[in-house]
Amino acid sequence: MEFIDHHRRRWLALGGAALGAAMLPGQAFATLSTPRPRILTLANLNTGEYLKTEFFDGRRYNKDELFRLNHFFRDYRANKIKTIDPALFDQLYRLQVMLGTNKPVQLISGYRSVDTNNEMRSHSRGVAKQSYHTKGQEMDFHIEGVQLANIRKAALKLKAGGVGYYPKSNFVHIDTGPTRSW
Repeated sequence: MEFIDHHRRRWLALGGAALGAAMLPGQAFATLSTPRPRILTLANLNTGEYLKTEFFDGRRYNKDELFRLNHFFRDYRANKIKTIDPALFDQLYRLQVMLGTNKPVQLISGYRSVDTNNEMRSHSRGVAKQSYHTKGQEMDFHIEGVQLANIRKAALKLKAGGVGYYPKSNFVHIDTGPTRSW
């Protein structure tokens, strides 16, 4: 029992890593494994702002660009800013790669303060009490020139968090919470 076969353990670990990698969608895996810059182009439909940002340089996140993204995703109603989960930007970038587009992402809703969220809840049954919007982990959007159903399909393939589909309101919801869909 004292003998440990380190060579066998290495092969088992390598096999487990290969199996895990094989479970990722092909293009999405390539975007994560290849060290290259990640660029997003966004338009905020509520404020009229436009932003093109290289938030990841191929090795690390760019803190200044993350700050710009946090401001862009702010609660414009209350003019409050929260740190947005960078994994949300990664998800959005991978979606654009999977969809083969660099068209601007049309942001409908990013961060919402608890007060804003509660105000919206008082007018709509579709607003969650414990919304990921209030945690900086959710966004509602569509992409110029891309069918909403295709955005939804790609987001579901990522298996990277929640995916909501709202064709009547013309947006898809993604978040960095547990994997689920509606």
